Amino acid sequence: MTEDLSLLITEKANGRTKDLDRLSTLEMVRLINEEDKKVAFAVETQLEAIAKAIDLVAEALEKGGHLIYLGAGTSGRLGVLDAVECPPTFGLDPTVIRGLLAGGEAAMFRSAEDLEDDEEQGARDVREAGVTSGDVLIGITASGRTPYTLGGVKEARRLGCKTIALTNNPNSPLAQLVDVVIAPVVGPEVLAGSTRLKAGTAQKMVLNMISTGVMVKLGKVYSNLMVDVRPTNRKLVERAKRIIEEATGLERGRVEALWEAAGRDTKTAIVMALTGSSASEARAALQRHLGRVRQAVEELKGATG
Repeated sequence: MTEDLSLLITEKANGRTKDLDRLSTLEMVRLINEEDKKVAFAVETQLEAIAKAIDLVAEALEKGGHLIYLGAGTSGRLGVLDAVECPPTFGLDPTVIRGLLAGGEAAMFRSAEDLEDDEEQGARDVREAGVTSGDVLIGITASGRTPYTLGGVKEARRLGCKTIALTNNPNSPLAQLVDVVIAPVVGPEVLAGSTRLKAGTAQKMVLNMISTGVMVKLGKVYSNLMVDVRPTNRKLVERAKRIIEEATGLERGRVEALWEAAGRDTKTAIVMALTGSSASEARAALQRHLGRVRQAVEELKGATG
């Protein structure tokens, strides 16, 4: 039996944009912008669910688990994008957060939309990724009914893995399968069914919130600074030094010397500067507090106060 896609919120025609092809360029972009403004408000309705997802993922990662994003097409690509940006931003091992995309790496650069209909392939990809009961898997699909994503989520559940749905249709098959449902309803798209628009924007906003929130929980952030940034090129070296300046109030010359004394480790340098400790003392305190700068500083200040 053929499914009636017109019943899905993300597939409905948008009455406000029915004359899109008659508008001037400026009128067109104004209308698109007006529709895009609705996205943040849609995400706002899901903040409690997003917070639950962050806590669930942070707990799993702290115990040695992994976060897996799973999806097809635009949704899958957004998951991969968020996953690959975490290691340089937060000094994370690339295996900790991973993206599974229908069609694999090739589908990042060339559309393979037919593969989203293969439910068994979704399950196979989850098995081959080595997903375990200690991991968390987020299934991403605007419709909430993509077979590839459903198959992967079902397999993850069979393996005992915690699961989260990120969808733009709240009463979807995917929503019935998972531990946490995140469903920002953005309404019909400017182009009917083109979910790379508002739905995709909402998904990216939510994924950014989840990964950033998890990294804050895991101590990858001090104040609002990316203290675990991995200085692998000139730009990131400069960023690391600016982070130390911002965190400590020291001028650049002292920061340069401190960074070298800390073995070019940003967190160690900050703890040394804020507590007057040696590099070895700072590293030991950070280790005791699982890399959390604030707790390490509080401990060492308490010891010397």
